[in-house]
Amino acid sequence: MSLCALVCCALQSEQLAAGRPDPLLDAGKPAERLPAYGGQAVIEGVMMRGQKYMTVAVRAPDQEIVTKTAPLPRRIYQARIARIPVLRGTLLLWDALVLGFQALSFSADIALTSEEEPKPEPKDGPGTQWFTWLTAILGIGVGIGLFFVLPASLTVPIHAWTESAPLANLVEGLIRIVLLIGYIAVIGRFPDIRRVYMYHGAEHKAINAFEGGGDLQTARVQQFSTRHPRCGTTFLLVIAVLSVAVFTVIGRPESWLLLLGSRVLFVPVIAGLGYEIIRWAAAHTDRPWVVWVMGPGMALQTLSTREPEDSQVEVAVHALRELIRLETAVPA
Repeated sequence: MSLCALVCCALQSEQLAAGRPDPLLDAGKPAERLPAYGGQAVIEGVMMRGQKYMTVAVRAPDQEIVTKTAPLPRRIYQARIARIPVLRGTLLLWDALVLGFQALSFSADIALTSEEEPKPEPKDGPGTQWFTWLTAILGIGVGIGLFFVLPASLTVPIHAWTESAPLANLVEGLIRIVLLIGYIAVIGRFPDIRRVYMYHGAEHKAINAFEGGGDLQTARVQQFSTRHPRCGTTFLLVIAVLSVAVFTVIGRPESWLLLLGSRVLFVPVIAGLGYEIIRWAAAHTDRPWVVWVMGPGMALQTLSTREPEDSQVEVAVHALRELIRLETAVPA
């Protein structure tokens, strides 16, 4: 499953949209800022997350939409550390990955059953939680190896030849960006991943319709864009660019082991800084220069999303409506 699909729900549960009244939930009330719901594409479905709940809606082989809901862990989202800049980004990104793997596991159980088989019950026991954590750690390890360790290793000869750490770091960053773009583009050619990208587009359309004050009817939602400023694809590109600046500041160790260690150890720091950048930029999209700076990330989403079918938008809307119902039923 694509790394992009696992991360695209990150960085959204704590953010607020740009102060528009919510026509679905606040009719007749004073104008309030909309909660910044986020989401992720899964296998034949969509996961949506709010400030207190997550929902997953999956299209089963018999065409029924199967839904799973779960509360978000209060110990993370209401802890003091969740309000500390940079640290909160690292913490929320980790939790987003864990939730993402849980959603993917549920969607696989539903989507891969035959029409004759009974739909499996959600599994949330200790064994399942440990498996999810181990899978998330493995996924993070593969991502760090591909996008941080490999580029650093490839630029060791360049550093030795030029004796220029800034140049080696720049080339390392360029390799990282090329790997990221190539990865997203290549896996998108596989039919199964292409459908995940279509659900990714459906998720964005549903959230854009909600934040734009649009009616959450399928035909109306289809009129909205498949791109969104808080998308994890943009976040990954921000990390790739930001890593050049961070590694230039901390220097480039001569030892290969120290070089790789520095790349691995600073991933949480770069992720936390990237979170703050995306969080701030998403709240200031009314500024032309912000739109211009975030343009490459938005453009990259043309690779990680596809125009969805009506049936896929229906699933995304179903997940979002269920999330809205749960979030508004929870006392403030």
